[in-house]
Amino acid sequence: MKYNFDEIVPRRGSNSLKWDGIDTDGVLPMWVADMDFRTAPAITEAVTRRAQEGVFGYTHVPDAYYDAVIGWFGRRHGFNIEKDWILYVPGVVPAISAIIKAMTVPGDKVIVQTPVYNCFFSSIRNNGCEICSSPLTYSNVTYGIDFDDLEAKAADPKATLMILCNPHNPAGRVWTREELRRIGEICLKNNVFVIADEIHCELVFNGHAYTPFASLSEDFLMHSATCSSPSKAFNTAGLQIANIVCADPEIRKRIDRAININEVCDVNPFGVAGLVAAYTEGEEWLEELKTYLYDNYLYLRAFFRENLPEYPVLPLEGTYLVWADCSVLGKSSQEIEDFLLADQKLWINAGAHYGKEGDSFIRINIACPRTVLKDGLQRLHKGLCNISETSL
Repeated sequence: MKYNFDEIVPRRGSNSLKWDGIDTDGVLPMWVADMDFRTAPAITEAVTRRAQEGVFGYTHVPDAYYDAVIGWFGRRHGFNIEKDWILYVPGVVPAISAIIKAMTVPGDKVIVQTPVYNCFFSSIRNNGCEICSSPLTYSNVTYGIDFDDLEAKAADPKATLMILCNPHNPAGRVWTREELRRIGEICLKNNVFVIADEIHCELVFNGHAYTPFASLSEDFLMHSATCSSPSKAFNTAGLQIANIVCADPEIRKRIDRAININEVCDVNPFGVAGLVAAYTEGEEWLEELKTYLYDNYLYLRAFFRENLPEYPVLPLEGTYLVWADCSVLGKSSQEIEDFLLADQKLWINAGAHYGKEGDSFIRINIACPRTVLKDGLQRLHKGLCNISETSL
């Protein structure tokens, strides 16, 4: 490989949320969706050049930014975006919150497919709306969509919006064109607007293909808003840059107004420089990253198969977040998270954060050097054995 993903980058003491979020020595964090790899050199170089200018005033977003977004999605994903459709924001969560504000009134229902990214819940509640869960089906150690339930939920007149997680966090599914088409048809039929959170879209592994929801039809394009960012794929969350793509001009005006009401209309110069570099010079780095991540997943699968066979690991089609079934323990996921932290100083995510349907699961972040992953899996093995013994 040209890039060294085995390098250990010391992050403790750097004000990292992941590594400094708890004041306990020796904790190994494998929780929040933040990679432990250096980002693509082109991004570092672009940010360094911008820093060397020495003045950090308000930022004008140049044509090069829009060209980078348009070129990337057109070239890699066949999603042909026009400049006027793009609204920049500091992050995907602020984007989702602004779209909810623009497209709902308090008391409306917002459909989510649980278990799902936990910030969806707070964005819905903070806008005075009601969470409407259409749980994914779980069978044969994989997730699917209950289309009958989704149609029933969408038919409720109070359901005006759906947040689609594509690829899905934490289930690791990359929805197929057929699945996305059925979702879109149900939402169109029932006048439900779709927010497509596609932040993990670049982290899709061989045998699977990311399809932008809005690219499937003109109707889907005009009845949705797509949220994306280079932050997950290029490990640049701290640069705080994301985009909303919305083709309908009237809806886009409403969203733009909500962005300004929420005061998330400004971005920083490093985010702009970083995005342009990622989308114009980062492709080779990204492809090597994906190979490394999937090898990490294969290593984890083999480790579980040999040492923890009673804990099913779900197939990882996309993202770097592994979802493991711990129902054999008969304990809540929060109990498991707390025990692993206390017993092995291993910090993972309790599945209950993603809805009650996730309560017998844990989420493990494998975006780290292989030696760190091995350490984490050894701690996980010891911890799960110890918690199992306490249950006897």
